[in-house]
Amino acid sequence: MDRRKSIKALVVGTVATGVLVDACKPADKKETANTIDGINVEDRMAEEKAYLEKLSKEAKFFSQHEMSTITILADIIVPKDAVSGSASDAKVPEFLEFIVKDMPSHQTPMRGGLRWLDMQCLKQFEKSFVDCTEQQRIQMVDQIAYPEKAKPEMAQGVAFFNLMRDLTLTGFYTSEIGVKDLDYRGNVPNKWNGVPEDVLKQYKMAYSEREMKECASYT
Repeated sequence: MDRRKSIKALVVGTVATGVLVDACKPADKKETANTIDGINVEDRMAEEKAYLEKLSKEAKFFSQHEMSTITILADIIVPKDAVSGSASDAKVPEFLEFIVKDMPSHQTPMRGGLRWLDMQCLKQFEKSFVDCTEQQRIQMVDQIAYPEKAKPEMAQGVAFFNLMRDLTLTGFYTSEIGVKDLDYRGNVPNKWNGVPEDVLKQYKMAYSEREMKECASYT
């Protein structure tokens, strides 16, 4: 399976249930007159709108360097392909900025993890993650992306990458781009074409001419 198909399998299956319930509050939606930082507030209660306005006015949590690192990491986790855009195209970095304000418990793990990542890259490549080549970045990610294969000294990086991956997938697959990528269509009416003809024959039954015309179709 390619990376995108693997990610879909995780999302449709068991990925980050707690994160999906607690962290994924507003999904990326089309900009309208009733949005705050891209979050649709048209049907939200006054208290909720006030809370979102408060968050939108707070100073940025992540520095520019941290956001650059987050953007690169998110796009490694969900890259652009022939079907849809990447994590950054779905505004996942902005989603993560919102989440760490909305759920402050993520602030220390995220910031600490980003610093850990840079320290490891400095040790191995003598440059920060952002300044590494694409090959070096993948080499670094490979050391923390697979918990069962990671070395014990990489435990902090594994914990950080697990969180980063969960939040990235949550942000992506609750965005407009991500929903389209899953081909999720919501509740749609089904079309019933009647009992299959071979089943009718098996039980020696048949539709009447009128039923065939008005109720059943095998085309």
